Amino acid sequence: MPFISSNSAYISIDVETAGPNSSDYSLLSIGACLVDNPQRTFYVELQPLSDKAVPAALAVCKLSMADLAKNGVPPAQAMARFEQWVWAEVPRNLKPVFVAFNAVFDWMFVNDYFHRFLGHNPFGHSALDMKAFFMGMTGAPWNRTGLRHITAYYQSDRALTHNALQDALDQAELFRRMLKQWGVTHNSPADTLNP
Repeated sequence: MPFISSNSAYISIDVETAGPNSSDYSLLSIGACLVDNPQRTFYVELQPLSDKAVPAALAVCKLSMADLAKNGVPPAQAMARFEQWVWAEVPRNLKPVFVAFNAVFDWMFVNDYFHRFLGHNPFGHSALDMKAFFMGMTGAPWNRTGLRHITAYYQSDRALTHNALQDALDQAELFRRMLKQWGVTHNSPADTLNP
């Protein structure tokens, strides 16, 4: 039987990047919020590691590599701030769980930067993909787990803004709807649930 553990703290995370992979392109911004308390937020814009960028990626996120090189937070400092925020928001008896829409992309960059600049990742190996969660919960095929399908399912008009914080907030709202449909009250004790 499915269950949600009460010893987990779900954090919605979104990133904007200069390209499709963290080995060649820079992480440009991170947005995060607590799923069950979305007023608790984190946002940082990072200095790029190089000037290498996919023009279409920059056009989507509307971030300037030159501006970030001048005004962005150095990556090591940015990741240290993010880790400090996680542990300030998540009690030590809870496990922070990284929640994202198409988590494999966001996780790739955040995990790489945590390990590259801090030597560890406060999330460990805990990432939850909203697309996969929706697929398992509803029985939808993978090709019907895109944002337009999920927002239509919930009769929501949410669209990606490509601002990392706003997208993290919107993801958190969608994930709360999924949990509610599944019968989960996030702050309740862990129980065996009926899907």
